[in-house]
Amino acid sequence: MHDDLPLAIQRLMPRLGACARERWLGVDEPRWELYFAVVYLACALIAETASFSVLATAALAAIVPWYLLVGRPVMRLNYEHWAVSQRNWRPPVYLAGLIVLFGFVQWHNPNAWFLAFAVSPQCFMVTTQRRGMVFVVLLNVTAAVLLTLRIRGPAAVASAIGIAIFAIAFSWVFSRWTLHVVERSLERQALIEQLEATRAELAAVNHNAGVLAERQRLAGEIHDTLAQGFTSIITLIQAASAGLDAAAIPAEPARKHMDMALATARENLAEARALVTALGPAHLACGSLGDAVCRVAETAGAELGIDCRAEISGTIRPLPTAAEVVLLRVCQEALANIRKHAEARSASVRLCYADEAVRLVVTDDGRGFDAAAANGGYGLSGIRHRVSQAGGTVAIRSSPGAGTTVLAEVPA
Repeated sequence: MHDDLPLAIQRLMPRLGACARERWLGVDEPRWELYFAVVYLACALIAETASFSVLATAALAAIVPWYLLVGRPVMRLNYEHWAVSQRNWRPPVYLAGLIVLFGFVQWHNPNAWFLAFAVSPQCFMVTTQRRGMVFVVLLNVTAAVLLTLRIRGPAAVASAIGIAIFAIAFSWVFSRWTLHVVERSLERQALIEQLEATRAELAAVNHNAGVLAERQRLAGEIHDTLAQGFTSIITLIQAASAGLDAAAIPAEPARKHMDMALATARENLAEARALVTALGPAHLACGSLGDAVCRVAETAGAELGIDCRAEISGTIRPLPTAAEVVLLRVCQEALANIRKHAEARSASVRLCYADEAVRLVVTDDGRGFDAAAANGGYGLSGIRHRVSQAGGTVAIRSSPGAGTTVLAEVPA
């Protein structure tokens, strides 16, 4: 195996067969058998036409069952279980018997040497290349010796030596080229398997990443909409219940709280349906981003009983859905934090349309907190995560007793 192959391919190569350089893998047996049959019939026709001999004819005929009963099973064993076949006695016995039969035919008819074109490939198909070359040399040396014994003279010797050298050299080159092709095929097969395995791993990773991203998205949506809405409903119902329990207090404030709780529940239901159908926020379905921000600020002011104003500046224009969703969620989360923690007397929401960005500023005059020491919780970390995904920036400014300002800016 080449040292410059990728490590993954080197690990995959043993799965494709041990010692691939030493054997002919991937041999298409029916095609090879057609080749053997053509060469055998041609040589039989040449041998029987030139001269007839009972022994030569019998030896030539015996090659067929010898191949079918012994050679073919050996080739199949070598192809499927290479290590087992090399410890088996049948490969050398088959080749030795084939050379003996070839020698009988060659002795009676020198033209039978053409049969080597069918015998030589089999030497590599039943054993290793090195052992196969030994039998190829033995085959051609036997043919050369028999030819010189039958046809004496310098010309016959020179011809026999030349044919033997050519046959051996051709077999060596052809076997090396075939093994080279097989090796490259195995490398490509290993690379394909590696690519398929990598593609499967990437698909699994992308699937898991998509599942995680969708879980995070749903968690943020639920936190910013349903969870905040339920918190508001609970607060409003508790306030209404406290008003009803006090007999001296008119029922009108309690009714107002119940009406706001009902409105919030309806908004939550709309948000839940939007989540289920993978739509945008329900607030954005009824108008522009500025309208949605104004409605959210008005609702928050009514729930808290404080002055909560919304201001829109700049040239109002449609934004990408992702940018509008991020800004609306930041506004909802900032107002929810005011409701839960700030104890503010007033708040303001400013939405500013600039040339290349849109800025949202939510400010309150509540008790504030130490921004450097705060752990942020899920709400603030969710704001930062949402804005960063939209390619924007967020800043949270606060100090104890000085209120809080949340500033988010996203590209327009």
